[in-house]
Amino acid sequence: MKAHVYVTMKRTVLDPQGQTIQSALKKMQYKGIEDVRQGKYFLITLEASMDAAAARAEIERMAENVLTNPVIEEFTYRLEE
Repeated sequence: MKAHVYVTMKRTVLDPQGQTIQSALKKMQYKGIEDVRQGKYFLITLEASMDAAAARAEIERMAENVLTNPVIEEFTYRLEE
C-alpha cells in the first residue's frame, strides 16, 4: 500500500515561495492563475499486510508529528492499494 501525503502552508500563513512562483507564471503570460501555494509531497510505501484503518492511523500520526509543522502547515493524504 502506498500513501501520498501533501503538505502545504495553512491558508492563513503567508507563502512567499508560492507568491514568487505565481509572479513568475504571470510574467511568462500564463493566464487564469488566481493563487499558487507550494508545498511538499511524500510517497510512503507501507507494508502490504497493513490494513487500511491502521495505515490511515499511522500516516496521520507521521504527518502530525514528523512531516508537518502543525503551527503553520496542514496536510492531506490518499491511500493507494
